Amino acid sequence: MLEINKIKENKQSFLKSLKLRNFNAEDFFEKILLKEKNRKSIIKENELLLNEANLITKEIELLYRNKQLEKIEILKKKSSQLKKKSKELQAKISLIEVEIKNLLLEIPNIPNKLVPSGSSELDNEIILESGSIPTLFSEAKPHWELLKKYNLVDFDLGNKITGSGFPIFIDKGARLQRALITYFLDKNIEAGYVEYAPPYMVNKDSAYCTGQLPKFEDDLYKVSGETELYLIPTAEIPVTNMFKDLIVDNLPLKCTSYTPCFRREAGSYGKNVRGLNRLHQFDKVEIVQITHPEKSYNALQEMIKHVSLILDALELPYRIVRLCGGDLGFSSALTYDFEVYSAAQEKWLEVSSVSNFESYQANRLKLRYRDQDNKKKLCHTLNGSSLALPRIFAALIENNQSINGIKIPKAIQSYLDFDIIS
Repeated sequence: MLEINKIKENKQSFLKSLKLRNFNAEDFFEKILLKEKNRKSIIKENELLLNEANLITKEIELLYRNKQLEKIEILKKKSSQLKKKSKELQAKISLIEVEIKNLLLEIPNIPNKLVPSGSSELDNEIILESGSIPTLFSEAKPHWELLKKYNLVDFDLGNKITGSGFPIFIDKGARLQRALITYFLDKNIEAGYVEYAPPYMVNKDSAYCTGQLPKFEDDLYKVSGETELYLIPTAEIPVTNMFKDLIVDNLPLKCTSYTPCFRREAGSYGKNVRGLNRLHQFDKVEIVQITHPEKSYNALQEMIKHVSLILDALELPYRIVRLCGGDLGFSSALTYDFEVYSAAQEKWLEVSSVSNFESYQANRLKLRYRDQDNKKKLCHTLNGSSLALPRIFAALIENNQSINGIKIPKAIQSYLDFDIIS
């Protein structure tokens, strides 16, 4: 969520930057600044009114001491009227603050200067390609056929139990999935991240704080009950919310978590969602950093390098893509996507997004640190997939298939008691 004082100071530059997202914020800014001016005016009026009430209280005390009782009742009545008026003003202030917050929640983050212009993924910038694209033998199959052939995943059984997009991993498929999760966590811990096992459901406030609400409510699974809860679409939500309303020391804070993730993916259909390409429930290992504002972009580069090293170890060809304004996530200031090449499908599959949210989430979270002058300032938050499992799994089995079976990459062989699926 943007800060009002920064909107005041940078109104024109913010308007220009938000146009990169095809978002016109002019009406929002005008309404917010007008309401903020009105709020401050009412606050000043209320302060004057309370000062007057305090003076009356002191006068009443003096009258009691001097036994001038005839004037006391008149002043008490006036004091009561002032307090009633003050409550009315405080209610107006609270209402305006809610209106301002609701407007701010509709405005996405300001894109970083490195964000390219453009309206779709076609305008994203490829900044690096790594690894060799494998040449497969003539009978090579896409992963959904391999999953069936080797009995690794059963989509029909998942559909029977729950519905489309909820696959069941079986035997060596389940063990490979577990091995990858453990490997990713181990690599993250080696890089200084502390592992957390968070809840898989969050309350409404937590979803607001990281930017999933109100923008993406239709993509979330809602659980009705005494308390309204949401199944998490990423571990980023519970992990980042662990630091809500805190003043933190010893930055940076580095966290990693494995969780299943739940996304409705409304409107997804066709060949691009076959097999593991898009699911309603999938596994993901996440990394999150809370940093000092001056060091967040160094942290972003560190996270990019970390994900790159994992993909290098898995011997998967990948590329890093800088997202354009039109493809940038609502809360992100700058995002780099990692895409691995799926040799059987002959296309790139996104497996990770690494993003810097700057102070956007921290403002919603009231997540702060103290500067050298002991003043409270907003932290910066970052997160990235390290990594999302379905498409990694798909690319691994497609790219490593042979006539004799599917070879397991050396990096994870020690996590399994087999080195080939045959």
